[in-house]
Amino acid sequence: MKNTVFLTLCFLLVSVTVDAGEMNPYEMPRTQVIPINDSESKGQYELYIKLPEDYAKNKDDKYPVIYSTDAVWHFEILSAATEFMLEDVILVGISWRKDITEDLQQKYGEHASRFTDYSFWTKANSKHPLLKFGQAENHLEFIRNDIIEYVDNNYRTDPDSRTYFGYSLSGAFGAYILLTKPDTFDNYILGSPLNKGLIPYLLEINTKLGALESNKNKALQTNVFIGYGTLEKDKPEPINEFIDLIDRKRGISVQSEVIEGDHQTAFPLIAVRSVSWLSTVIRNITSNDDEISLNRSSPIGFLKIPQLNKAFVNTTPEDREDGIAVGELGVDAGNKDMIVKLAEEIADHNQGRFNSFLISHKNKLIFESYYGRGRINLPHQQASATKAYTALLLGRAIQLGYLTMEDLDKPLVSFLKDLDSSKFVDGVEKITLSKALTMRGGLTINRDEWKELKKDPNSLKGQGQLQVLFEHSETITAESQEFSYGNFNPDMVMQVIEAVVPGTAIDFLKNELFEQLGITNYIWKTTVSGVAEADERSKLTSRDMIKIGTLVSNKGKWNGEQLIPDVFIEKVIQPHLYTDDDYKVHYGGKDVSNQGYGYFWWNADLKSGGKTYFSSSAQGGWGQFIILIEELELMVVFTGLDNDTKYLQLVAERVLPAFIR
Repeated sequence: MKNTVFLTLCFLLVSVTVDAGEMNPYEMPRTQVIPINDSESKGQYELYIKLPEDYAKNKDDKYPVIYSTDAVWHFEILSAATEFMLEDVILVGISWRKDITEDLQQKYGEHASRFTDYSFWTKANSKHPLLKFGQAENHLEFIRNDIIEYVDNNYRTDPDSRTYFGYSLSGAFGAYILLTKPDTFDNYILGSPLNKGLIPYLLEINTKLGALESNKNKALQTNVFIGYGTLEKDKPEPINEFIDLIDRKRGISVQSEVIEGDHQTAFPLIAVRSVSWLSTVIRNITSNDDEISLNRSSPIGFLKIPQLNKAFVNTTPEDREDGIAVGELGVDAGNKDMIVKLAEEIADHNQGRFNSFLISHKNKLIFESYYGRGRINLPHQQASATKAYTALLLGRAIQLGYLTMEDLDKPLVSFLKDLDSSKFVDGVEKITLSKALTMRGGLTINRDEWKELKKDPNSLKGQGQLQVLFEHSETITAESQEFSYGNFNPDMVMQVIEAVVPGTAIDFLKNELFEQLGITNYIWKTTVSGVAEADERSKLTSRDMIKIGTLVSNKGKWNGEQLIPDVFIEKVIQPHLYTDDDYKVHYGGKDVSNQGYGYFWWNADLKSGGKTYFSSSAQGGWGQFIILIEELELMVVFTGLDNDTKYLQLVAERVLPAFIR
């Protein structure tokens, strides 16, 4: 019996061995191998092209393309990573040269051509007499003129979304492309790309390029991911030197990451992490990791966010179950062609540097678009629009009974019990909440003196900030209580909120205003006093700005609940004063007039079609706007990075005509 079993097993093993030898090699699904020749050198290469799963079905769609050198080593891991994180892309792997000489094959293996094709230095190496270094320029032309042209002509590609992936020597080749022909790709993923010996060559190349008129720094929109291993001790210095070099070029966003491992073991992690990063470049949504890192970063960190390869423009906004009702531009309201044309101009940078542009009509979001560094789920700096939200927070305190409408005209210091009024300058009692809310508190502090006072931060903690201000201001008079933007007025209002609500103002903001609106993804800093900011340094998503605008449009109601008294909202949006005589109209133009100021909200008349429409707006520097036109039941939200664009004029001239019948 045992012999029979043994013979049977032997027979099966032989059968398996024979069958295995006869099996066909594995072929990656949806992947083609295309022979291609370099039109100049006549060198023979192959392209490995993998198409998205729905490519054949979605015949009108165009797809981003990821080009990878060292394809035999990189293609499989990129295929796996994109399958899970970025499935709607075309992968193009570029092989090593196939027709190399036999002696090169024997000495260096099938990848011999990478040492020449990717090298941008021409200095001969006596240890490698068979290798002709310095072919990077020729290989780049092959990629630009033959490979990219072939792919674009034979597949439905998005010409505005090309990505280069390279690691080690091919990463260095990517650095060379970025320096010499940066417009070849929109995104560059450079893994462990440089060592100290390569930097002098790049510096020399950069110097030569700088002398050519055609290569002077031009505005780009290019994103770069650079990664290397923690154990690669020779990498940080040259990589940082290269980053400094490319940072001098306008329009390049760089993200550098150090990944656990050495040169070999860091590779798969860098590949996966870079694809995750790339997904935030190609799509209008950030990953959770990006949100976390940005929330912890300084404000300048926003400028390091990769720029969208292509504007996201949607005339039928998605219902994200975030409390915002949605509709369709051109169906619910508005001239679709007019708004889309404006969005295209914004995308082409013909209207300034926008990050988002949204429109709501009759409490429905009917248009949503993102550009540059804008993302649907990324909190955007609000600048002085923070002041407008501070006014609403005060209104919430009134609705809940911590203050009354009558308190608006009482001395502000009557709510601040920790102050020593015996040390105040004359006239402090003239400062009311209403005066502060309309920028007429009347404080006068010498700027140099205030710099000195801030050197003792302990004295500014809590209400100590106002104690110092009220002691060192000049006398408050009717003349000093003229409109003066900023001037500690928002801080005074927030100090009152801090004093009258339970807990802190930050907690009150979170629990009693933002949570009621479903706003959870935001940033709100504190001042040197430890009290919530009231002047700037907050971040909200553009959709959450829509929520705030809806709350104001509905006279303080949200989902049928009165969160802020309607009489307070009227004081917020109606002009208490006009600033035309003393202040240039903010972001206005020929169709914007009668600039006024409410409770930390601006207002102005917008002229369109021979008629004038009253608008109120939360405004933040560099393009942060919630603009309400009550007569048309219309709201426009902008975020941006441009302080020169005439945003209100743009609404009057381009948006209003699309909604006026």
